[in-house]
Amino acid sequence: MLGIENLWLFVVSGLLLNMIPGPDSLLIAGRAATQGFKAGSAAALGIGTGTMIHIVAAALGLSAVLASSATAFTVIKILGGAYLIYMAISMLRSSSADGNTELMRKPKASLKRIYYQGFITNLFNPKIAVFFLAFMPQFISASSENKALAFIVLGLIFNVNGMLWCHLIAWMSASLSHRLSVGIATKKWLSRLTASLFGMFGIRLLLTSQS
Repeated sequence: MLGIENLWLFVVSGLLLNMIPGPDSLLIAGRAATQGFKAGSAAALGIGTGTMIHIVAAALGLSAVLASSATAFTVIKILGGAYLIYMAISMLRSSSADGNTELMRKPKASLKRIYYQGFITNLFNPKIAVFFLAFMPQFISASSENKALAFIVLGLIFNVNGMLWCHLIAWMSASLSHRLSVGIATKKWLSRLTASLFGMFGIRLLLTSQS
């Protein structure tokens, strides 16, 4: 079908790759633990939207430009790393409210804003674009008459599996938070821990090389 080879191996590999912890899964778990399943789902859907853009870009050859151009890679890397660090600082400032009463009154992030955070976090990670460019062709026959369509089909499969895993993370995080009756003070420190990890991911992305 469309020259797609070893589909079962692609599905298994994709699931395993989606399970590797990163800023995407961290955002989903953090939002779900502090604001519930819907917040985690919004983050996951934003991430899924960003992933689809990477997939289409790779299918059209745009990711090849990113992989071959040091300037383009650096620009996207700086934008992505800066946004992660911005999120870390915002979360730290939010969790530094004086007193639990003030923290309780502070409005929660809207689902739209959480979706946007997931989208931007995923979109401005150049490693994802390069990953698809390197990973997908292994499962497409060289004789395929429509490689771009095969690429997009594989991308859809990868993204659907990823969304299932991401929503499982959201459900488990929200469920665990509810069962443990996580208090405001605990959520405050959880937010600080998440912010610190986001800062770490941002710095690591800024320091990453093109190769």
